[in-house]
Amino acid sequence: MIEHVDIVCGLAWGDEAKGKITSELSAKENYDFVCRWSGGNNAGHTVYISGKQYKTHMIPTGVFYGIKSIIGPACVVDPFSFLEEIAYLEKNGFDTSCIKISPKAHIVTQTHIREDREQYHKQLGTTARGIAPCYRDKAARKGCQAKDESLLAPYLWDEKLYGRILCEGAQGAWLDLDYGNYPYVTSSVTLPYGACSLGFPPQAIRNIYGSAKIYDTRSGIDPDFPESLLADKQLLKIADAGCEYGVTTGRRRKVKWLNLHKLIDAVNLTGSTHIIISKTDVIKSTGVFKIWDSHLIPFESIDDMLSYIDVRLRSSCSLIKSIRFSYSPERI
Repeated sequence: MIEHVDIVCGLAWGDEAKGKITSELSAKENYDFVCRWSGGNNAGHTVYISGKQYKTHMIPTGVFYGIKSIIGPACVVDPFSFLEEIAYLEKNGFDTSCIKISPKAHIVTQTHIREDREQYHKQLGTTARGIAPCYRDKAARKGCQAKDESLLAPYLWDEKLYGRILCEGAQGAWLDLDYGNYPYVTSSVTLPYGACSLGFPPQAIRNIYGSAKIYDTRSGIDPDFPESLLADKQLLKIADAGCEYGVTTGRRRKVKWLNLHKLIDAVNLTGSTHIIISKTDVIKSTGVFKIWDSHLIPFESIDDMLSYIDVRLRSSCSLIKSIRFSYSPERI
């Protein structure tokens, strides 16, 4: 029997410190499962355990705490990348026996990766991990499922979830296949309702933790993030202070001022109840305090800026229970 489900989702274009939130919740909330519901190794999470940094791309954060970590049926799995990640975790002393894959997840093949690298990567700025071609073949009913891949046989898990569940999102709301700036989107559902594909009803959802940054960033190609952003000295200062490079690709992210309208829309679209806004320490260190709210608004201090954001979010988003501004890359 499922007791309750909590979900961590991104409120922007990915890279919003979801891994940090999932890690802290995993450490404190006594979950029975931590589950990934969409995407593949085109995502990346950075977590800190006892002060040491670890990076994952496909495997849920529960593995760092010995919690059953499930890769769900709506995910796509590159077997070779997955096994490399298993070896990385084992080398660092973590027990990987808790990691399981739905037999219904689809397999990313080397053909998918080649096609992505030669076509989609150049046109749309994908991560060239074969994700889009794999989802296309799944929709065309000609994909290969994990149950048919012998390399993954030791990790297959076709049971039902129970107890307390944490769902770990990949990418962010504005990369969603339906709601993002199409076609500059990912190939799967990034919004919290997609987590129900793991096998629970919407009524089981308790809290939705929405993750954002105090400024906006974007990897890859998107007309809403033009190349000219890379010439803005203040934004470059923020990018350098925030070490804005992709976990998966190493690409430099483009930085913009926080678009408060987009954030409010994302909070309401996802139904987020708990908002965590990270990189507050970064923006504080730069001494540049600006956001976009119909027009560019400068602030005299970090406190004035955070107070404005807090008031606007609470007045515009009725489901919010708490808002937290994080000053640490390691903690909420």
